[in-house]
Amino acid sequence: MLDCQVEGEGPIMITWRRNGVPIPLGVRALVSENGTLLIPNFQKRRGSDQSDAGEYDCSAQNRYGLIISRKAHVQLASLPKFHTHPKSVSVDEGGVARFHCAVSGVPEANISWERNGTAINKDDNRYTLLPNGILHITGVRQSDSGVYRCMASNMANTRYSHEAQLSVTVAGNGLYKDPVILSGPQNLTLNVHQTAILECIATGNPRPIVSWSRLDGRSIGVEGIEVLGTGNLIISDVSLQHSGVYVCSANRPGTRMRRTALGRLVVQAPPEFLQWPQSVSKVMGSSAVFTCQAQGVPEPHLIWLKNGKILTPGGNVKLTNNNSTLAVTRITAQDEAIYQCIAENSAGTNQASARLAVSRSDDLPEAPQDLTATPLSTTSLLIRWNQPEPNVSDRIIGYVLHIRKLGDPDSGELQEAVTKDTFQHELNNLEPATTFSIYVKAYSPQGASQQSPTIITTTLGGVPSMPSFFTKVLNSTAMQVFWDLPSKAGRVEGYKLSQRMITQQETTTEERFPSHINTHTFSNLEPAAVYEIQLTAFNGNGDSISNKRLVSLAETEKSRKDAAGESLCDCRQDSDSSVTGIVVGIHIGVACIIFCALFLMFGYHHSFFCHKGSLGSWSLPGGQTDSHRRSTTKETTVCTADAVELMTQGVSAGYQAGHSQCRVMIEPQCPAGTSTGEGNGTG
Repeated sequence: MLDCQVEGEGPIMITWRRNGVPIPLGVRALVSENGTLLIPNFQKRRGSDQSDAGEYDCSAQNRYGLIISRKAHVQLASLPKFHTHPKSVSVDEGGVARFHCAVSGVPEANISWERNGTAINKDDNRYTLLPNGILHITGVRQSDSGVYRCMASNMANTRYSHEAQLSVTVAGNGLYKDPVILSGPQNLTLNVHQTAILECIATGNPRPIVSWSRLDGRSIGVEGIEVLGTGNLIISDVSLQHSGVYVCSANRPGTRMRRTALGRLVVQAPPEFLQWPQSVSKVMGSSAVFTCQAQGVPEPHLIWLKNGKILTPGGNVKLTNNNSTLAVTRITAQDEAIYQCIAENSAGTNQASARLAVSRSDDLPEAPQDLTATPLSTTSLLIRWNQPEPNVSDRIIGYVLHIRKLGDPDSGELQEAVTKDTFQHELNNLEPATTFSIYVKAYSPQGASQQSPTIITTTLGGVPSMPSFFTKVLNSTAMQVFWDLPSKAGRVEGYKLSQRMITQQETTTEERFPSHINTHTFSNLEPAAVYEIQLTAFNGNGDSISNKRLVSLAETEKSRKDAAGESLCDCRQDSDSSVTGIVVGIHIGVACIIFCALFLMFGYHHSFFCHKGSLGSWSLPGGQTDSHRRSTTKETTVCTADAVELMTQGVSAGYQAGHSQCRVMIEPQCPAGTSTGEGNGTG
């Protein structure tokens, strides 16, 4: 039984489809008055088209149009054979035994375990049964020996796995064994609200202590977290915040010795709408814009339907901004319909709808056509539009120009009225280098026409400044880019965001975003690759300087150091930073050359106080030797050497040119009033 509840003006006709084909009504399928589909005898015949399994959706239609529901997947309950059976193991007494069985049932099967044909004692805390078909036995005893098998059951069937033998051997007491992780966490991809089972079973003597952490250093938390057995982590009702790499550590008590195992948890979320399309009423010849924005993980893909059929762009229908904006121009009676936005990703689907009503009033003038804008200066714009036919202009009493800085709310709109004979107007006192959105309406005694097509134009005064941005790696194939919006509305018309792998020569993907958007997610990238991200702001005067950055999707040693709290170098530098580093290096090199030149000049100046000596001799200023100093006087003032100077002497015989002898000169300086002693002072 499948429900289809619809709200709207009656009469409403509801029809059902399976795999896109209408379902014939009769004995096998019935539809009640409230739209519910009933299949009294669900069937699935192999090799036949008579199967009732598949994707179902309902459609509802009244005089305004038709909409289609999201899809429901209907399967026949089944329990096939086990694709993983437990294997026999031999375990030392006091060790850990692990058995694993797996079966793909619809719905998911409940798994229990037997030993020697009898259900195991669940009250024994040495036995840990994980919901995914894993059995742990810690502190194995001789009494645990026997034959084990698992039993799977659901509404369709009950099955038994093959049997596996557990043999328990006697091990020497007190024999030291390093910690070993028998089975670590596996990579998981789940939808929100599901349960994550991260296994970690370790053995060793003494028994290791199992702990958990996240590689990014964030706290795992406590809400919805449960530990089964000696270290298996269960996260119920997972959310997007639980995505990450989890580290299982087996530590030997009282030491720093440990073993680790990693597992990645990826949490997906079905699409949710941030902005829904709104129903509008338009006159023929005008334009309508529907906006649909959705978020999810992975990023949702958007498609549009018109009265239940896929909408193909072309003619007066345009899709922009990754299909998030639907524009219908030059509206005719055939454009009146219900338009649906369908958001899809691997986690689910969602839909939102809006109606376009076309009014046929002949009393209102047509909207002004061919609106253009020409920048005259940094503070003025010239606006022009076509003069209508005489039979139309006779009913017009004037025009109103609507001007708004791009990014400003509607409340910030300015209006200027002009006479019916005016088809151009100069807007003054505007801000320099600012982008504006402008449209014109014609007025008659009965009211205003539809607005003219909106134009975007920028006053003179320069291009935007270089935008700043940063990135966040979501997983090995996806990253998110954030950038700062301008401080004042209108400074930027939009952004150009591009990415390419560094092994590629040309940009592979470029996206354009309006001025109010400041984030984008790149998905389906090459795993563990390095990408160059480039962001450019633009307005009517041109593009800003591009900001570039290299981003690596590989989680390498950098992530591990982040978890340990170590400082890391941010290698994602843009090209401007690289140029700055080169300039600084050149200045440092020039400074070193100047310093060396001064040092040589200083050494040459002091060479007048030095004498050349023979190889192996040391000479002092004034030609005095150490022996001469000692024989000069019996009493020598003991002084401290305040300066030591090194210099080279000439080349002695037997040495080739280019080999100079180092010379040391010590200049003692005696302060006034120092005492003297015997002639054994230092020279």
